[in-house]
Amino acid sequence: MIEPCMYENCRFLHDMGVFMTSKPDDIGDKCPVFDATGYCKRGVTCRFSHAHMDEFGLNIISDDYDEKKEPTILNGITSALQFSLRKREYDFTRSKLLVAQADNLRDEKKKKLPNIKDNSHNHTEECVVEDTSIKTTNTPRASSDMDTAADKGVSVAKEPSNTGKTPIGAAVDDNETSGRDIAMNKTPVDFVNKLILSPLTTVGNLPFRRICKEFGADITCGEMACAAPIVKGLTQEWALTKRHISEDVFGVQLCGNNPNIIAQAAQLLQETTKIEYIDLNIGCPIELIYNHGGGCALMRRTNILETVVRSCSTMSSQIPFTVKMRTGIYADKSIAHDLMPLVEEWGAAAVTLHGRSREQRYTKNANWQYIEECAAKVQHIPVIGNGDILNFEDYNEKRKIAPHVSSVMIGRGALIKPWIFKEIKEQKPWNPTSTERFEILRTYVNYGLEHWGTDTKGVENTRRFLLEWQSFLYRYIPYELLAYPPQQINQRPKKFRGRDEMETLMSSPNSEDWVRLSEMLLGPVPDEFKFVPKHKANAY
Repeated sequence: MIEPCMYENCRFLHDMGVFMTSKPDDIGDKCPVFDATGYCKRGVTCRFSHAHMDEFGLNIISDDYDEKKEPTILNGITSALQFSLRKREYDFTRSKLLVAQADNLRDEKKKKLPNIKDNSHNHTEECVVEDTSIKTTNTPRASSDMDTAADKGVSVAKEPSNTGKTPIGAAVDDNETSGRDIAMNKTPVDFVNKLILSPLTTVGNLPFRRICKEFGADITCGEMACAAPIVKGLTQEWALTKRHISEDVFGVQLCGNNPNIIAQAAQLLQETTKIEYIDLNIGCPIELIYNHGGGCALMRRTNILETVVRSCSTMSSQIPFTVKMRTGIYADKSIAHDLMPLVEEWGAAAVTLHGRSREQRYTKNANWQYIEECAAKVQHIPVIGNGDILNFEDYNEKRKIAPHVSSVMIGRGALIKPWIFKEIKEQKPWNPTSTERFEILRTYVNYGLEHWGTDTKGVENTRRFLLEWQSFLYRYIPYELLAYPPQQINQRPKKFRGRDEMETLMSSPNSEDWVRLSEMLLGPVPDEFKFVPKHKANAY
């Protein structure tokens, strides 16, 4: 006899027999979560539930399961922190003070150059990307096109002596300390001679980063997170801050258009998460971000950018603040060579340059000669080059072109062949068979089920992200089939047959074939299921 539910309008099933009858068939005989940890919290809802249920329908706990074991996935948002943010009770005094310091420094600089034209706007302008209801100051702040003459050779302002409180932020002495000196003192993360996985929206998720770490990536970064949802405590955005314990050097990338909100998000991350660095994205070309003053638009809003970099870079001596940018807005008007020395002067710990403009997106070739020109102008912080690296030959060529570049960041190259890190470190090509490539997919699926869950929702989330990744993976051409190796990242091959049927299937540009691959690992798709790649970056 089933006891009645205490909730009058409960929408859940309470009859185990009815639930098991309506539940889809199990996908496999082994639950990857149970095998990895000894306990699957999804219980009977798990799509592998028969692997950890007894004859009475009860969930089994393995003898090897250690409830006190440290979690393998870190960060995210707690309910207490979420409550504090939603009630606006979190203390952001520290970030407000640092933003005010940066603004005062810029205002002093303006007074020394009174003839500079200033097209002013307010930090709290209307924006769909940032939540303008979170107002932390009434002081209007300037935003103008870049004028390098107005920005060079300025030092960090000291804490006002009449506050009556202990100064917060960068420590200064009687001699003014420049932002460049602050950056030089931040050494917790070594950005020199490293292979860095680029922050990749949607496809750069935690399971994918685990794959890249296994193939030799030195530094990883989470997907781009918008600052406003972080400050508002939205669970979906905070999920982008999660890391696996195998990611020994991990950063979170922020984007935004409001210095107050970005600084508050940076303070939150520094105080509540375990990360090694924070990156600011001023290279995002997406219209939704750009049209409202974020991403690439910050490259022309240098007053706003200066406030962001100065305030965030002085917030912590243990968590460096870095900046990632493109060559500029337009293909024929590069501005990174003027902006990068300023970013160094303002206190950034490192700067990454993608060798294309916003206008180019992912078309044309990345301009590594220009990356070298920009890197040569930066004196004391690492410069990380990014663009068009798909094999170790590309890596060697780019390092010769740009000797002033400290490290290399790899994005689409890792999506097309995640073993690129292995090739670069071993300085030889790796030509995996279709069986080995399929095992990589299987490993990804297992990591995805651990991360998103083994119930139906978790399975379909894993399928979706697997298909997004496959929209890049299909572009890989086996080394032995290349007429003129190595493969180039924008090389569009003619239709070809692989060395076996599986290899041919993996090379198919047809999304229906990608779905077939997912069904081999995650079972049949739901009725009326269709998949359309989210990103245009997967195309040639």
